[in-house]
Amino acid sequence: MPAALTGWAVTAAGILWLRAGAVTALAVAVTMTAALGWWAGRRAPGGPQRMPVAAVLAVALVGAGFAVAVVVRVAAVDGHPVAGYVGTVTTVTVTPTETPRVLDGGRTMMRASLVALDGARSSGDVLVFASSGDYARLAAGQPATFRARVGRPTRRDLTVAVLSATGEPAVGEAAPIHRAAHHLRTRFADAARLALPPDQAAMLPALVLGDTSAVPATATAEFRRSGLTHLTAVSGANVTIVCGAVLLSAVLIGPRAAVVLAAVALVAFVIVVQPSASVLRAALMGAITLLAVVSHRRRQALPALAATIVAVMVGAPKLAVDVGFALSVSATAALIVIAPAWSRRLVDRGWPRPLADAVSVAVAAQLVTAPLVAGISGSMSLVAVAANLAVAPVIPPITVLGTAAAALCAVWPAGAEVLIRFTGPEVWWLLGVARWAARMPAAAVPMPSGATGVLIAAMVMLAAAAAWHWVVSGRRDTIVR
Repeated sequence: MPAALTGWAVTAAGILWLRAGAVTALAVAVTMTAALGWWAGRRAPGGPQRMPVAAVLAVALVGAGFAVAVVVRVAAVDGHPVAGYVGTVTTVTVTPTETPRVLDGGRTMMRASLVALDGARSSGDVLVFASSGDYARLAAGQPATFRARVGRPTRRDLTVAVLSATGEPAVGEAAPIHRAAHHLRTRFADAARLALPPDQAAMLPALVLGDTSAVPATATAEFRRSGLTHLTAVSGANVTIVCGAVLLSAVLIGPRAAVVLAAVALVAFVIVVQPSASVLRAALMGAITLLAVVSHRRRQALPALAATIVAVMVGAPKLAVDVGFALSVSATAALIVIAPAWSRRLVDRGWPRPLADAVSVAVAAQLVTAPLVAGISGSMSLVAVAANLAVAPVIPPITVLGTAAAALCAVWPAGAEVLIRFTGPEVWWLLGVARWAARMPAAAVPMPSGATGVLIAAMVMLAAAAAWHWVVSGRRDTIVR
């Protein structure tokens, strides 16, 4: 874990503030603090002494490696050929990495990979804005050539340019695997419209495949205010539920075959919902959560989480400054470290295990993610825990039945519609809870955005965590006795 946190901190610092001295100083400071804290925490009373110097040097080596890597990567972005085209209009070819999103006002935004620049092959991550409706119909993996005005990136996240498209795109053909995934998503949305009322049909693809293109603005606002927005994007929970359902087949085919089948299902699921950075992040974190649930051994899950962080920093360093990645890591760590301990204490006090697990997971996830959410959105939901507890029982059947229906759409559309109908009551309940929670007085309180909001929310959450820990530990009963 010290190596993972050091690599993450150094990479983020290098992307945001590339000053070699600052990066080196931060690397040394974080390395010393993390390594010494790890060494002190691992020392057992009366056990063998551990050498702090070895721990510090080991993690310092990792930090130095990441410092060098981030300097090279940022230099490559700053020296990219597209910088010479800033302020001009040129011809570009890009491949969307995810489905384009329609913003307020009708503009389309999409993240894409640069393929060609002014007729020459190129590479790099770009952000594309367009006013034409043809761009909204592009699919992930479908190349498009168009004229665009090149601008500088508005934020430092290893994006090489912001492209403002002009005119209509010349659309190419996506790879077969991307075409199949797009076809499946379209068939699933069509089947949902045939089987469910309009509001439920718009929400089901978002809950199952992360497709929010048909979700109305009112529903989006209600989910945001009630603290349920995370359900409308593919998360680690979706991946865990899908893989967990597949692993149940171990009763019939054996554990090894079930693990292989779960791995195949995970890969297929990622392809269908589009392998964007957020989906890959969810797949990794969902796999870690699944490991903790299946093994019931935190000592295996924590090193796996740390290894995942290191792998992400190596393969996708831009996620070091992605808030969604920070939310995923913090929520996963809470589910591994905090929630099991609280659940055991509640069970010891007579709570049913399912209820104890649900409450502990909801409270732990809310406490660790609320500061980041407050810093991003400028508000903090006060009903999020209650709303998430109320909808927790319906999320697994929606995910399992919806995913199975999506798979059936390609071979048996009628069977897919039958499965989708079974998700109707659950989606109705979810929409009702979101609507009820959003209309509660003071459902969300305004907070300062940015670092100030993070600090204020963190202090509130620390106080709430202390109060909750006091409750689950039975301190009140002890004082009364």
